[in-house]
Amino acid sequence: METTPKSFHDLPLSETLLTLLDQAGFSHPTPIQEEAIPLALTGKDLIGCAQTGTGKTLAFCLPLLEKLQGKPGTQALILCPTREIAQQTHEVLQKFGPALKLNSVVLIGGKRLHTQQMDLKKHPTFLVATPGRLMDHVERRNISLAHIPHVVLDEADHMLDLGFLPQVRNILKCLPAKRQTFMFSATFPRAIEQLASQFLKDPQRVDVAPPGTAAAGIDHHLYLMDPQYKRRAIIDLLEGTKESTLIFTRTKLDAEWLFRLLRKEGHEVHALHSNRSQGERSRTLEQFKQNAFPILVATDIMARGIDVSDIAHVINYDIPQNPEDYVHRVGRTGRAQATGHASTLATVLERHYVQAIEKQLGAPIPRRIIPGIPEVQEVSLAPSRKKGRVRLR
Repeated sequence: METTPKSFHDLPLSETLLTLLDQAGFSHPTPIQEEAIPLALTGKDLIGCAQTGTGKTLAFCLPLLEKLQGKPGTQALILCPTREIAQQTHEVLQKFGPALKLNSVVLIGGKRLHTQQMDLKKHPTFLVATPGRLMDHVERRNISLAHIPHVVLDEADHMLDLGFLPQVRNILKCLPAKRQTFMFSATFPRAIEQLASQFLKDPQRVDVAPPGTAAAGIDHHLYLMDPQYKRRAIIDLLEGTKESTLIFTRTKLDAEWLFRLLRKEGHEVHALHSNRSQGERSRTLEQFKQNAFPILVATDIMARGIDVSDIAHVINYDIPQNPEDYVHRVGRTGRAQATGHASTLATVLERHYVQAIEKQLGAPIPRRIIPGIPEVQEVSLAPSRKKGRVRLR
């Protein structure tokens, strides 16, 4: 990923943590890390906005690891929208925490409550949790949040998209009024700004890229067609592919259907969605990271915060219904200053989604055609002079 000329040794971090960073191969911070870490260490609330794949996890983990050395009991809560993001954050903390005598516990669905309850009795420094599973433990009185002085909302906008807002509000109300709060994401829509104004105190804000923009190295393509040709289009797009490809569908049923279709077509493909067990999801993601198979069909579980390098092609089999989701989806490719391709299949009836995405990107998406699939004529709607009617032009 893009880094700055500055060294981590130029940041206000302890020699112990700097040695661990050197051993892990981290020498230069990314822009979000360079700007966010010093501010986070001042004790102020912080809003961090940066594109996907720019190192936001380390941007909030490193200052917490620095501040919490030598402090007993549970000191920090990191809320994540999905199990995969929570597990990934937990792995980052495990990489650095033990050498600093700091430990973490991940609280996610798909794992036994009793095992997690036993882990909580060890009073871990960090709780990394999804909102639903955390509230399960709070309601069972397995954990109290009343004395946790640090909280992070990671991918905060996605938590709202997934309907977690009531739970997030309840969780924030359970935390002490005097605390430090971080909010990190690639996009910050109005609802997130309102949440920040309620629960953050005079936050510092770090924007290292225009909110909601896609990485510069992504080649965007749009294929407009009648709905009955989408199945043929995806088969043609994948013909002979050997490169790492991530395909997004709107629902888990569509993901499972498309996975089975592509497998019948002879592709090495797996699926990732919420109907799969946590064990299956973890194995599938790890195998995809290791390039054990080239094609993964997924719902938006994979759109946010998942760190998989070298994805060459992202395909939106179903066009996302809001432009922020498009940015997150295509952000799985073109990471770390690499190049990548983003292809989107859409019908003329979905033209308003296309327009919203193009407005977000600040440019039209180049149109492409697939040989043998009829082109469709793009039309725009304009108000008719007669009330209640529209005319095509």
